[in-house]
This record gives sequence, C-alpha cells and structure tokens, in this order.
Amino acid sequence: MPLSLTALQALRTVAETGSFSAAARQLGLTQPGVSHHVRGLERDYAIRLFTRTNGKLVATPFCERICDVADHLLQEHVGLERMLRNHGTLGRGELSVGMGNAMPGMSLVAAFNRNHPETNLKVITGSYQKIMRAVLDHSVDVGILPDIPRDPRFRRQVLLSNRVVAIVPIDHPLSGQRRATAAQLLPHRLIFRSAGSSTQKVVDRYFGSRGVEPKPFLTLDTRDGVFEAVANGMGIGFVWKNSTSRAEDVWQIDLADGVTTSKEVAFAHADRSTQTLDAFFSIAAQSSAGNVSSH
Repeated sequence: MPLSLTALQALRTVAETGSFSAAARQLGLTQPGVSHHVRGLERDYAIRLFTRTNGKLVATPFCERICDVADHLLQEHVGLERMLRNHGTLGRGELSVGMGNAMPGMSLVAAFNRNHPETNLKVITGSYQKIMRAVLDHSVDVGILPDIPRDPRFRRQVLLSNRVVAIVPIDHPLSGQRRATAAQLLPHRLIFRSAGSSTQKVVDRYFGSRGVEPKPFLTLDTRDGVFEAVANGMGIGFVWKNSTSRAEDVWQIDLADGVTTSKEVAFAHADRSTQTLDAFFSIAAQSSAGNVSSH
C-alpha cells in the first residue's frame, strides 16, 4: 500500500508506547487499524520493524531510523497545515503586495502594518508588466499600479491621482522651473525607462501628442536607476511625482501642454476574499477618501 502519513504516525506511536493497543488509544484509532498499518509496512517493504520482548514491542534499529525521519515529516506536515490554515487570516496570516513604485504603495503597506502587526507582509517591486503578471498568476495577493482599467476580473480601489514629471539635476539649466514644454526638453539629453514601464507609456504619449518621437540618450530598467543617472548629471529623467519621498539631488518639473495624469490603483483577483485582503482594501478606501473617489 502507498506510504502514508497515517501509517508513519502509527509506526512512531507504537514505537513510543510499546503496544498496538496503547498506540490505538493515543491516536483515537482501533487496535486492528494500527496493526494493519504497521504490518502493511513490514509486508510491503519486506522489513522487520519490531521485536517482542517481555510482552512489549521494541523497535528495531532500522525502525528507529524510520521514526526519526517520520518525526521530521510529521512536524513539517503540521507546519504546512498551519500555514495553509492561517494564510489570508489577520492573526499570523500573510499578505503579499506587488508595486511599481514605492509610493503610495509603501505608505499603504505601513498603514496596514500599524493596524494588523501580526500579519506577515511581503513586498515585491517591478515593472508594470511584472506586477500585473504576478497578480494574474497569484504570485502576489494584491498589486498597486497606475491606470488599471475597470475589469470584471479585478477587485480594485483607486488610491490617488498621480502624474509623471521630469527630473533634472540641481545644477541643470532648467532647475528652478516649475513647468517645461516638450520643446524646452527636447534639446537636452533625455533618460527613458524600458518598454513596458508605466512611466514610459505616459512619456511616449506626452511627446507623441506634440508630434515628436525623441531618441533617448540612455534607457534604464528601474526608477532608482533613473534617479541616480539624473543625480549624476547624465540628463533629464521622468518619474511619477508620488513614486518616492526622495527629493535631494534632483528638481521636479511639471510637463506642460499634455496629459500626464493617471490614477494609482490597488487591485486583486475579484474571486479572492480573505481577511487580509478585505482589511487591506478597507484601509485603501480610507486612505483614498481625501484624494480621489472610490471605484
């Protein structure tokens, strides 16, 4: 018969108690049932597991080795069962969050942690496409991205309106300006994000609306890379205005004469409803009340 956890548990308990009847009482099984499991192991694997001494069953050395491994397996099984039972609950449960930008997602994660400190949190960051895939294949419980459309597959909550801005080094000729047009930006070296970035989609749309397709001086995969390149004087970059609390070394400039605004949205699979997700969306709704209306 297939090796089962029940058989291993029966074997270990017989080794501890020294009899089928005592093991049966401890496990809440019948004596024939316990005997069946142990005898089945001996028969199926052609091994001897016990000797009888003074009316007591004594584990053979090989049986003791099996029991050591069985102890580990049964402990792992209990831990796995607890993990599955607790996942999605607020008491020692887990919640994973994927986000494209540190803000506003990180402030929402912090608010959740303050309200539910016993829930384990996991945060991953990445491109728009990476986080979208992670939500769709259940790698993360909830994502936070801009411009998530209304879709029956998703449960969603708009958090705030955000917009893409240009960032320049502090000593750049445009530093100190509040707004700049596409024509003012084009003569300078431009730093773009790679294809698939939500930031770059807005930047492409912005320049496209002015009838131009600028060639970037540099293309980078991450927002942090853009900040570092700009801070080191390599050119003008583009980021979401509320993507980070970092303000040193760069100057933000609004983009004039174009639509660069979008909405940051928390979203998850519509068919998922756990305590942790419900609590997260409740806090998201509260935090968005002063920014944008809920959808």
